[in-house]
Amino acid sequence: MMAAGSAIDRYRRRIRKRVLISFALILLLLILLVADIEVGSSDISAASLLRAIVDGPDGSSSSSFIIWEIRLPMTFTCLFVGASLSLAGLLIQTITHNPLASPYTLGVTAGASFGAAVSITLSFAVLGQVWIGTSLSALVMALSVSALIFYLGNRRSLTSTTLILVGVIMNFFFQALQQYLQYRASPEIAQVISGWTFGNLQRSSWISASVSAFTWTAAMFISLTYAWKLTAFADGAERANGLGINTNRLRMFVFSVSSILVSAAVAFIGTVAFVGLIAPHCTKMILGDDQRFLIISSSIMGSILMLAASVISKLLSEGATLPVGIVTSVIGVPFLFFLLMRSKE
Repeated sequence: MMAAGSAIDRYRRRIRKRVLISFALILLLLILLVADIEVGSSDISAASLLRAIVDGPDGSSSSSFIIWEIRLPMTFTCLFVGASLSLAGLLIQTITHNPLASPYTLGVTAGASFGAAVSITLSFAVLGQVWIGTSLSALVMALSVSALIFYLGNRRSLTSTTLILVGVIMNFFFQALQQYLQYRASPEIAQVISGWTFGNLQRSSWISASVSAFTWTAAMFISLTYAWKLTAFADGAERANGLGINTNRLRMFVFSVSSILVSAAVAFIGTVAFVGLIAPHCTKMILGDDQRFLIISSSIMGSILMLAASVISKLLSEGATLPVGIVTSVIGVPFLFFLLMRSKE
């Protein structure tokens, strides 16, 4: 009886600790959110910033225009794109039992980026909206890569190393196709496609912020309904099968949701590397493997990384914003190397 009570107390302490850490992450997120709005090429004081926000989008000052038409769309796009990429990375790592897996390392991002490049080259539009055509093209290619990975995983037992090698092949293949499109396209289109590979937040708008926010919110709530299944699957497919979980259906769900999240991000700001790899790992280090906390906190961590990268990119460049994808790549490459070394051990 005493042992059972002690176990319950430990569980409650662990839950309280995770809740406190989650609130600390939210506080850090809010600080970076304000910092990202404040920092920019135009020098706007804190008082002017607050006044512009209070005046709303109809304010007559230049500060109101800069805040509401440029900075806020960029900040909120950054917020939800980071959350989307991190959630996609968490789901993929859980379902593949591979610490090196992410939309970027598996080639899903490269496929989505190529789909967006095809749409840009063809000026493909749906209902008169180019962004819808770009999103659909990115989604089709992301789903195609995910389906291939799912097929290979079912056809033969892929080791962690083999799975990453498949991702490397996908990355090289779609990069080659994208370079061919650039070579054949007009200089203007080639420049747009080239800029797509850097992950540039300057393409942000209220449409990109709204679409990425809706996509992430829907994916998060759906994922929360699968939280206990994902937690069970994290302990092994055999245990999940023993609990009556349809593992194939769960894998299909994860790859589909991840593809939608990635395509919604890539369609607007281009390729952003390593956020889906770094953020889930950082969250697991401080919260453990409970998916009830990981799904939300990992998304918060992804937003934190993206906002931090955005602030750094603004501080490193004068007069223009450095593409945020460059910053995330500089951070992500040594982190991936660290994971590779640890996995070998």
